[in-house]
Amino acid sequence: QVHLVESGGGLVQAGGSLRLSCAASGLTFSSYTMGWFRQAPEKEREFVALTSWFLGQTKYADSVKGRFTISRDNPKNTAYLQMNSLNPEDTAVYYCAARSKYSSDTYDHWGQGTQVTVSS
Repeated sequence: QVHLVESGGGLVQAGGSLRLSCAASGLTFSSYTMGWFRQAPEKEREFVALTSWFLGQTKYADSVKGRFTISRDNPKNTAYLQMNSLNPEDTAVYYCAARSKYSSDTYDHWGQGTQVTVSS
C-alpha cells in the first residue's frame, strides 16, 4: 500500500522560509514523478511544482518560480519543497502527489496535506 506523508508545514512570517518533506513508501520511488500542489481556503487546488522520475527534471508554477525549489532524494524515498520569500498568498494546505512513469497526467497517489500559514 502506498503512503505519502508530508511534514514541515507551520506558521511563518512574510519573507520567511519553510521546507516541506514528502516521505513515500510502498512504491518504487525512482519510477514516479513527484508533485506538490496547494489549496487555499475557498480556492481550487493548484499545481506548485514537480520533479520528474526522468533525471529529476523540474517544473514550477509561475507564481513560485524563483522562490520555491523542488528536489528529490531517491535513496531516501523523499521529495522536498524549499519555500523562500513566502508571502501571505502562499497560505494553503500543501499536498504531495506521485505519478507513475506509466501514467499520463493523472497523479496516482496523494498525501494528507500539511498546512502552511504565512502571516503579514
